[in-house]
Amino acid sequence: MSRARSAVLFIHGLWLHPSSWAPWLHLFDERGYEPSAPGWPGVGSTVEDTRANADAVANRGIEEVVDHYTRIIDGMSRRPVVIGHSFGGLIAEMLLAQGQADAAIAIGAVHVKGVPWLPFAPLRDSLPLFRDPANRDQAISLTAEQFRDSFGNAVDEQESDALHERWSIPAPSRPLFESSEQELARYLPYSSPPDGPTRPPSLVVLAGKDRTVPLEFTGWADALDDTPPAATEVVEFPDRGHSLTIDHGWREIAEACIDWLWDEQNL
Repeated sequence: MSRARSAVLFIHGLWLHPSSWAPWLHLFDERGYEPSAPGWPGVGSTVEDTRANADAVANRGIEEVVDHYTRIIDGMSRRPVVIGHSFGGLIAEMLLAQGQADAAIAIGAVHVKGVPWLPFAPLRDSLPLFRDPANRDQAISLTAEQFRDSFGNAVDEQESDALHERWSIPAPSRPLFESSEQELARYLPYSSPPDGPTRPPSLVVLAGKDRTVPLEFTGWADALDDTPPAATEVVEFPDRGHSLTIDHGWREIAEACIDWLWDEQNL
């Protein structure tokens, strides 16, 4: 018996263009889903367009990005599954908390309840933007070296540089400033849904070699050794880095997400 095609909304994080989800879109379409990957506010239709117009993505805060995707979901015929990477994973959790999704998968992302400090900790010292509060409203780009340190440390230098050239775009610095401030909650009307049998299901995918969102900063470290919140599953890929959604091993992660959706959630 065939099943209805579930809608899947992919959400990219900082410094990656939404077209970086292209292999995932193709795979999910083959497996019977209706996937889409709209960009953050101001992101151009191509990597080149976004690089050429960095000011369009500048000064975009977390709340604005979440509201942007909420409006997209409001225009869909049914609630989707949301899958996000990095900051996109945090946004996916927020959308799930607000009842905007049937399920959420957060890849290489912090826990929505556990963000009292900057999740991109290794970049705090390497990016000079944090020395000047005026940079809060700017868009920033990563050099190939910074990309290797933060995304591509678990792959070889040649692959990391190729990924940087193909997918990397300028990103707003405002979310970084917001997530580094002690009282992030005052910026956002979003919170995690209460635990319980009616809570929508979520999957958290962690990368053991992630330097951008290290395991100890995710808020999920204890869940690997303890019982995670109700309806939430946590899985770690110990040898993967922050580039796990775009590097040569992306399919392993995508297949794990599909298995969880279909086998565990019947979505």
